[in-house]
Amino acid sequence: MSSQPLMKFMVDDLDDPRLQGLGMYISLKGAGDAGQAHLQIHNELFAELRGELMVSFTADKLVCYSAQRPRVTYLGDHFAAYQQPVIELYLMTDGMDREFWYLTGVEPDLLWEEFCAQLLGLVDAFNIGPVASTSSLPMPVPHTRPVGVTAHGNRKDLIEGISTWAPSAELPAAFTDLLEIRLADAGRHVVGYSLHTPHYLAEAEYPPVAVAGLEYVGAALNLALPTERLREAGRAIESQLAEQIDSSSEVRQMVAGFEKRFDAHAQEHSTRSLLLDSDQQVPDAEEIGASAETFLANLGDVGQWFPDPVIEEPEGSSHDPGDPRP
Repeated sequence: MSSQPLMKFMVDDLDDPRLQGLGMYISLKGAGDAGQAHLQIHNELFAELRGELMVSFTADKLVCYSAQRPRVTYLGDHFAAYQQPVIELYLMTDGMDREFWYLTGVEPDLLWEEFCAQLLGLVDAFNIGPVASTSSLPMPVPHTRPVGVTAHGNRKDLIEGISTWAPSAELPAAFTDLLEIRLADAGRHVVGYSLHTPHYLAEAEYPPVAVAGLEYVGAALNLALPTERLREAGRAIESQLAEQIDSSSEVRQMVAGFEKRFDAHAQEHSTRSLLLDSDQQVPDAEEIGASAETFLANLGDVGQWFPDPVIEEPEGSSHDPGDPRP
């Protein structure tokens, strides 16, 4: 069994008073990453803000490689450029020179309780709070309406009155769900924002969902987080979608149906969800999948609308904040 520690501090001066009392933002790449929200947020933060790597966590102990296959490049007759999964904690500086902690990387598959305990130790040691997280879920909602959200946590002033879907349900857990519970149990302030991505765009980069995530976290942690490039990309995507939808009556009808449901329930703003049908049931996977297939079949290759990230992979250490890998 490996004797590697679960975390490694990358700096020596941990007694700096500036590290005390800061907020923390958590964005991890996992099942809750519809619209590729994590990668867009990660790239935007490191493209526009300063970051210093503070703690590196041992991915070999936390990640199941058969569940999350790392990427590797094959060059004709040999393999190269193995992209090792990382989970890292940075000290970031926002656009107004305010600092915050940023936990980024892949969602851990293993040792959830141990990882939670390590993070709780850091939260206590540096008096971190509040802790805010984002995730993105595929939902039967139209792209022609504002990105919806389900807000949760124990800071009522940061979540009340903004959820567009607030169900009571039993769901597959994400690591941040468990961490939210453990932080609340420990008396720490924690909030989370689960963003609603149109299910027919879940596999493509959808900039509006990344913008929404940064806006909610910026408000919760009182930070100036960059969104302008993502907004510009979002406007371009919306234009492309409008052109494609206009060319297909079947797709127009599908989107119009989602719009009608959205608008009918948005004014109610109650626990009755705009996502539920007349029997208060969430559309099943088969229904959602059929709609998505119809939409994508008419649109063609959605990925062609999204240029590759402008951040180039740096030479040297994989811990460089410029590294675009999550």
